[in-house]
Amino acid sequence: MVKSLTAALTPEMRAHTLAEALPWLTHYRDTIVVIKYGGNAMIDDDLKRAFAEDMVFLRTVGVKPIVVHGGGPQINEMLSRLGLEGEFKGGYRVTTPEVMEVARMVLFGKVGRELVNLINQFGPYAVGTSGEDASLFTARQRYAVVDGVQEDIGLVGDIVDVEPSTIVDLIQAGRIPVVSTIAPGNDGHVYNINADSAAAALAQALGAERLLVLTNVEGLYTEWPDKESLVSKITISGARSVFPRLESGMIPKIESAVEAVDHGVKAASIIDGRIAHSVLLELLTSGGIGTMIIPDGEDPVVRADHLIYHHSYGMDEEGIVYGADRRPYRGDGPQKPTDPDSAQ
Repeated sequence: MVKSLTAALTPEMRAHTLAEALPWLTHYRDTIVVIKYGGNAMIDDDLKRAFAEDMVFLRTVGVKPIVVHGGGPQINEMLSRLGLEGEFKGGYRVTTPEVMEVARMVLFGKVGRELVNLINQFGPYAVGTSGEDASLFTARQRYAVVDGVQEDIGLVGDIVDVEPSTIVDLIQAGRIPVVSTIAPGNDGHVYNINADSAAAALAQALGAERLLVLTNVEGLYTEWPDKESLVSKITISGARSVFPRLESGMIPKIESAVEAVDHGVKAASIIDGRIAHSVLLELLTSGGIGTMIIPDGEDPVVRADHLIYHHSYGMDEEGIVYGADRRPYRGDGPQKPTDPDSAQ
């Protein structure tokens, strides 16, 4: 089990920790939050358990979580066992018909089922589904551009249509949908959909309040691999300005998050899935965790009617928010702190 980090806290500290969540609980009640589940959170038993607890916690306090999962490590493991090579181009898996058969089996038959069962250990809410069910997703073939050259990456698709009625029915019934990212095309093929892209498309279609993307890094680094370039908040334009400098695996995550926010999702966050309960940290604490992507032109001054606080504390010309000393700054609740170090 995940080690309890609250045992050493005084009763007063525990009370303050719980009370801090109140405005966020109020804000997110009855809203849809789409979470892309991936990275170490999918393969470490303690982190898997913590993630499942987070989903049931959110459902219990009135949030409507929807989980969209990938399965890269599990697909790679199965491909290795079968003697099939897994190749990536431009951050996307090259999916031959043989690889597609394996991906379909692993995503829905293994990863999805295991996650549903784990969530249901804490509350009987999770229901597994996929992009094939009730025409949730419709896809067409995607081509990757690598170093300016268009590359055929096989049965990898882009989502061209989302029919979310089945998901709406599930969340209205109090369920937690767990979505596997495979989707049919009008050409008769079934495509492997990048889970980041699928989560963003679903968040847009549902008018989600937030999109969270779990990763194996702390957030967005604008000058990877310089660890000092980690930022806590960035606008759509700021995120687009760093595309050429991103590590290939981060490209689809940032592209998808930007696309979601550009089409109506209030904010998208890249968060560190290596930290237990990272979802709760992002949604229900004032400091949050990771990197938040916000719309261009969003009022940087705190507004009393909006609990996603947007501070103008050192936002540069590219739309990247830093602290006064150029360290990343996230904000610390309704009032701007008088001491910038208090927000670190």
